[in-house]
Amino acid sequence: MLKTYTWPRYAYRRAPELDPAQDQGPMKAPVRRVPLVVVGAGPVGLSAAIDAALRGLPVVLLDDDDTVSVGSRGVCYAKRTLEIFDRLGVGQRVVDKGITWNVGRTFHGDREVFAFNLLPEAGHQRPGMVNLQQYHLEQYLVERAQQLPAIDLRWKHQVVGVVPGEDFATVEVETDDGPYTLQCDWLIVADGARSPIRRTLGLDIEGKIFQDRFLIADVVLDGEPFPADRTERRFWFDPPFHPGQSALMHREADNVWRIDFQLGWDADPEAEKQPERVTPRIRQLLDSQGFAHIGFELEWVSVYTFQCRRMANFRHGRLLFVGDAAHQVSPFGARGANSGVQDTDNLIWKLQLVIEGQAPASLLDSYDAERTFAADENLLNSTRATDFMTPKSRAAKVLRDAVLSLAEELPMGRALVNSGRLSVPALLMASPLNTPDADAFEGWMLPGAPLDDAPVRAGGRSGWLLPNTGQGFVLMLFGAPGAAQREALDALANGPIPVQPLVVVPAGEPGPADWPWLEDTDGLVARRFDARPGTAYLVRPDQHVAARWRRFDAAAARAALARATGQEARA
Repeated sequence: MLKTYTWPRYAYRRAPELDPAQDQGPMKAPVRRVPLVVVGAGPVGLSAAIDAALRGLPVVLLDDDDTVSVGSRGVCYAKRTLEIFDRLGVGQRVVDKGITWNVGRTFHGDREVFAFNLLPEAGHQRPGMVNLQQYHLEQYLVERAQQLPAIDLRWKHQVVGVVPGEDFATVEVETDDGPYTLQCDWLIVADGARSPIRRTLGLDIEGKIFQDRFLIADVVLDGEPFPADRTERRFWFDPPFHPGQSALMHREADNVWRIDFQLGWDADPEAEKQPERVTPRIRQLLDSQGFAHIGFELEWVSVYTFQCRRMANFRHGRLLFVGDAAHQVSPFGARGANSGVQDTDNLIWKLQLVIEGQAPASLLDSYDAERTFAADENLLNSTRATDFMTPKSRAAKVLRDAVLSLAEELPMGRALVNSGRLSVPALLMASPLNTPDADAFEGWMLPGAPLDDAPVRAGGRSGWLLPNTGQGFVLMLFGAPGAAQREALDALANGPIPVQPLVVVPAGEPGPADWPWLEDTDGLVARRFDARPGTAYLVRPDQHVAARWRRFDAAAARAALARATGQEARA
């Protein structure tokens, strides 16, 4: 038990598969087949299960534990992930409990060489970054999952074997009451970086393991090191309190502070976790920053190494790998949990269409294409940050230190400082689901980009653009439609894959009485989408742009929808 948190314990339930049907007598019940199984009730597996349930898919969620994560682990959640959490129903809880921060300061020795501000341009609902210990997030996700009858959440059900098949996967499960077997049409593997399923099947994961060790310490301070309005992240290269290495300090909820110390590859992990080693390091850091008056208490300590690796393919037939099971990055840059949640955001709407027979199974190949691209982007940024932070040769260290010295004097030097480029969503510009532009647009809201948010009014109430999208395909039309357009939009709305019209009108103008419409109160929606009267955007269920036109055309919209759902060849 921590000073600031008590882990919940979730009840084990006997699996119905262990009991024969009444008409079977003493005979073993036939193997049950279900549409979807998710393995792993961490942030990524829970997000996948919740998203599936919200889309009407029944899901069996299996986890070999009966509580949330031990230790804070993932702590930084980026703006795009917060927007996904909003759709899943936990976003506000995360923001309310977490620590919003925007300012990051980087030091070389005791001199500040670089600072950044994550605060996005005005007119976004969510901040650039929120810090929250992973156990809080998992608890919120579990409680959300418990509200959804479509989720069969099974604690202490350990998957011990998976047999892939052409039409289904077979899952072998061990419990305190004995083993049972499930068959599932689709299996989402979210069982973490060590992924027993991936290892058992002998599936590849390739990349780089960095020969360095870092100490993580969660510390409860008994005072406030910074004013309440100045929550900030501090990163040091070669600080006086930890010479020759690097260190990081930033705040979590409940006045817990995450402190990281680079240790070097030769450090003994078990010895470095002992309080007699950790406590002096923290004391020296606090004293060096003018916080000698502040006491502290250790909450949790761990030692880790960096890994930047991914599977060659995230889809293996009926098996779909997400999160750390599929890809691993160093923690600097907050690209781990954020990219895992974005995996599920990309995957589940496609899986829904496939399960419901609305799209071919080949649509899931686009999950592999899009999210391996995103993983490569994250791996590249994470590897560059790690190479900068932990130079592997004397020449590399001399170059790194020269960049840091240059950064004190010139803006061009500051741009080269890398203490972890922070998580941003992938721009899926090369996606096979995109319809290329036929018209000229400005700005970055191009096919493949995630939607920008903006303030709007709906039904006389102030709100935001993004909550009006995200459950299905949306056709955003700027300006009231004419009679011919209305008929075509009605046909799209009532098609096999419904496309919901969403009309956006300038401030003060009325919208249509029979369709959802938004008032662009500050003109930011039109500005960010480079929209004029008549402009139309087709938006995917994961809030990425699929296509856009200067004038809505029904045939073009149908073709773009077919392409975005993997049916272009049939269209």
